[in-house]
Amino acid sequence: MKIVTDRGADLLPEHAAQADVRFAPLAITLDGKTYLSGIDIQPDEFYRKLDETGGFPTTSQPSPGDLAQMYREAAATDREILSIHISSGLSGTVNAARVAAQAVPEADVAIYDTKSLSAAQGWHVEMAALAAKAGWTRERILAMLEKVTAATEVLFTLPTLKYLIHGGRVSHLKGLLAQVLNIRPIIGVEKEGGTYLTKGQARTFDRALVELSEIASRMVHAGEAVRAQIVHGNNPAGVARLKMEVEKRLNVSWLPAIQIAPVLGAHTGAGVVGLVFAPERLLPAIG
Repeated sequence: MKIVTDRGADLLPEHAAQADVRFAPLAITLDGKTYLSGIDIQPDEFYRKLDETGGFPTTSQPSPGDLAQMYREAAATDREILSIHISSGLSGTVNAARVAAQAVPEADVAIYDTKSLSAAQGWHVEMAALAAKAGWTRERILAMLEKVTAATEVLFTLPTLKYLIHGGRVSHLKGLLAQVLNIRPIIGVEKEGGTYLTKGQARTFDRALVELSEIASRMVHAGEAVRAQIVHGNNPAGVARLKMEVEKRLNVSWLPAIQIAPVLGAHTGAGVVGLVFAPERLLPAIG
């Protein structure tokens, strides 16, 4: 079985190196130049260019043709394919994958909508790759992915709303009012449609990081072991602050940090900081 995903997934380099996964390209255009996220441009360079230009990047999903070509290449050695993608509520990639799968009859493609993004999507991919190496059937892996989706939560906050406003994810009126009042929302991803929803708010970015950790602590049982990962857009100070607050309130068994992929950072801007987390007891054991 071959596993395909897209550049909306954030995986730690050591995990990505161990996983036999193919990444569909996601394009980002900044200051008149187009890059393939994670290939032509890496997070450090992207966030630096974003600050330098002050522009608003645009993004595009993989075309059905791009995905179809990936499926054909994968099917040349194994026709069974599992294609795991960024939330259909945030991107058209899942729909593009469905169109592509119909165009490649020689491939047997199952498409999974993670209803999530970033490191949460990366966890799905990582666990699917581990399960495939362990000899699990695709049906068993799909059932496992449903459990990962149900267990995993995403929360993030950001120092500016201008990118979310520009991208239409926050209305201009609400966004401008929040900016004037210095309100920073804590945003989550809802399970049904995989779209953004506001989970809380605070009057400063620093207080928003504290509130984020408090919201996370209310979403798990007191004292239970939690797997967590901090995601950010070139904000090491924000990472350190959130790490301190999370460790005060959660029994974290794992808490690395990772930069958010440029194709996701295009919609949030630099400075975004978030937390992906799940109770260890709800995550499936693979072996």
